[in-house]
Amino acid sequence: MILSDRNLDLDQPEILDGALSAFLEFGIRRTSMGEVAKRSKLSPATLYRRFAQKSDIIRAVAIREARRFIDEVDARIDPGASAEEQVVEGFVAFTQGVRRNKLLTRLLVTEPEFTLPLLTTEAGPFLALGRDYLAGVTRRLQAEGKLGAYEPEPVAEILARLALSLVLTPDGVIPVDDVEKARAFARDHITALVRLA
Repeated sequence: MILSDRNLDLDQPEILDGALSAFLEFGIRRTSMGEVAKRSKLSPATLYRRFAQKSDIIRAVAIREARRFIDEVDARIDPGASAEEQVVEGFVAFTQGVRRNKLLTRLLVTEPEFTLPLLTTEAGPFLALGRDYLAGVTRRLQAEGKLGAYEPEPVAEILARLALSLVLTPDGVIPVDDVEKARAFARDHITALVRLA
């Protein structure tokens, strides 16, 4: 089933908070719908009326956490800075945030059978979230005269795909563990993609 937020009720914070808490404590496989209902202070029947299957809750939590992650990255960027500094700091905030994400870190190691499909064959909504965010930032910078005129979606898609690849495979020559090296990498390579010149 393709991950989509169109058919998921993401406006259920008590359920998503309860599910996230259980996933962090027990993992996805060992979390039952009963445990989610208990942590959400709902009856199982009410939970099943809102989320017919556990996979729906998994998807809803994943989408909400991805949105939260984007908000956290965005909060670390100074909108008054130059376009180059915003791109560089956005890259650094992303790489550091991924490394600190407890749920993602745990699930990639302990439950790849649940996590990998969400980040590969079913990753369309995550790519769309990243692409939409990055295209929006690009349009804002263009409107402020900090970037030239070009269609932002293709570049935003490339950057979103790079971000997803770094989540899945952080090992490589791209420095994700050293902040200063990540900044230098972003200045040398990432800024070229957004056409600063």
